[in-house]
Amino acid sequence: MSTATVAERASARRVPSGANSDGSITDRLKDDAGYQAFWLLRIGFTVLPIAFGLDKFFDVLVNWEIYLAPWMNDIIPGTAAEAMYAVGVVEILAGIAVALKPRYAAYVVAAWLGGIILSLLTVSGEGYYDIALRDFGLLLGALTLARLAGKYDPPLFGARA
Repeated sequence: MSTATVAERASARRVPSGANSDGSITDRLKDDAGYQAFWLLRIGFTVLPIAFGLDKFFDVLVNWEIYLAPWMNDIIPGTAAEAMYAVGVVEILAGIAVALKPRYAAYVVAAWLGGIILSLLTVSGEGYYDIALRDFGLLLGALTLARLAGKYDPPLFGARA
């Protein structure tokens, strides 16, 4: 058996990685753990911000106003409820952006989570440190999605980053 034949067979078994590879999505999801992680994070960071953003209008999960630091409420125009409506709109748009272009939107979500963490850490007397820590984990997940998207989500306009 020639070396070329062994190399050809090994190449045929391997699922190509990268945004412009020829492997089908099904094959890549079956065989590429990085691609699986990319899609799990992409789905999660699409669905959850949209769900939480919608809840800012209905307060089914929680009264979101309690998480707004007083100093932030003082500098944001309008009431805390109006601020939460704006937050809801931003979260819905962030979820849609992750669905469309996680390569860029995941960094926006990470920055947004950083702002949420800052608010949670500065709500006086309430001690939302556990939620801030959870959101820090989500921030790390968003950064992980951004890194994976650098490999699996093609850049805009075909440019290579």
